[in-house]
Amino acid sequence: MMLNSKSIGNKIAEARKRINLSQAELALQISISPQAVGKWERGESMPDIITLNRLAEIFTVDLNYFSESFHKNLTDPKEQESSHPNHHLTNIGSKSENQAGRHWNMSKGNWENADFSGLKNLEEQFSSSNIKNCKFTNADLSGLILSKNNIELCDFSSSNLTNSKIQSSNLLKNQFNQCSFRDANFSRSNIGQCNFSDADLTGARFDTGYFEHNEMTNTLLKCTSFINTGVSDVIFEGRIEDCHFEGCGFYKVKFQRAIILNTFFKYNRKLKKVTFVDCKVDSLTYAFLKNNEANLTGITLLD
Repeated sequence: MMLNSKSIGNKIAEARKRINLSQAELALQISISPQAVGKWERGESMPDIITLNRLAEIFTVDLNYFSESFHKNLTDPKEQESSHPNHHLTNIGSKSENQAGRHWNMSKGNWENADFSGLKNLEEQFSSSNIKNCKFTNADLSGLILSKNNIELCDFSSSNLTNSKIQSSNLLKNQFNQCSFRDANFSRSNIGQCNFSDADLTGARFDTGYFEHNEMTNTLLKCTSFINTGVSDVIFEGRIEDCHFEGCGFYKVKFQRAIILNTFFKYNRKLKKVTFVDCKVDSLTYAFLKNNEANLTGITLLD
């Protein structure tokens, strides 16, 4: 859904007038100031996606009404009044009939400085977009397909990306701290200077891409796979269990104060240049590391 502040402002004004609401009355229904509504309608600012969803409920339109490519005329006000006699008293927290069957399509957008915090039920793909300096905090993005995106300087803190698929994308300088990436799949993507602190990467798979300069403090790594991935300037700490490193290239990688259990290392390039500092491994992991010609200095074999 392509969004433009001037176009959205015109559509808000048109829809508001068709249902005979003043700017003040509309502002009251969504708990903002009339001045803010005025700025929207003049194209000086733009509602966040949650507020757009509320506006769609009030106007009884599909969310795609706000898209530049949407040209369908609104229902005549008299027809609205007959089909929705208590329309002005509608509880905006409940779903209208139009809302109940809505599928959000957020693809092919140019999103910048937008606030998607708390976003839920995003069932469609969110692909082929440029997404910069946006907020997705506490959002439910589970099962989402993110394909061919450029995602930069965004905050996904505490969001749920379980079973998500990030494909052929560029992720740069994003905050993923305390996110759940359980069983997520990163494929053919470049991930750089992102913060994965306190994130859950259980079952996550990184396949055929680059993983560089990322913060991994207290990151949960269990059944996590790095396959055919270039890993550089990364420090792995804490407990690493049942993980898989295969066909990776390593540059300036350090395992520090890590307990590494039942973890598979095979066909990795430059593993001998990886630094291990105060690490403890089980016998199986030790055998994989030794066979892969790792520098075993700094490694203690667990009993």
